[in-house]
Amino acid sequence: SNITALTSATTITIDYNDNNNFSVTLGHNATFANPSNPTAGQTGSIFITQDGTGSRTASWGTNWDFIGGSAPTLTTPAAAIDRIDYVIFDSTNIQAVATLNYS
Repeated sequence: SNITALTSATTITIDYNDNNNFSVTLGHNATFANPSNPTAGQTGSIFITQDGTGSRTASWGTNWDFIGGSAPTLTTPAAAIDRIDYVIFDSTNIQAVATLNYS
């Protein structure tokens, strides 16, 4: 499937009616809010790239569940790429795993 580009902002809300796969180049420290229109069983990826400044951070809404109970710390050099893979368990639980520092 295609990858839908998200707009960098201090709060990013993914609409799962748009696609399963998303990308964003962070120009802000961002919170990935609880998404809209989640469907149980939906899977996909979010590709997160640091802008030319780097050092951008991400936090995650309460519906995001990461391994070990802690959200990942993004790779911070300029142009670094991380990937979040997810499975929507139900409308309030998104199980996610981070793969960091693609090169």
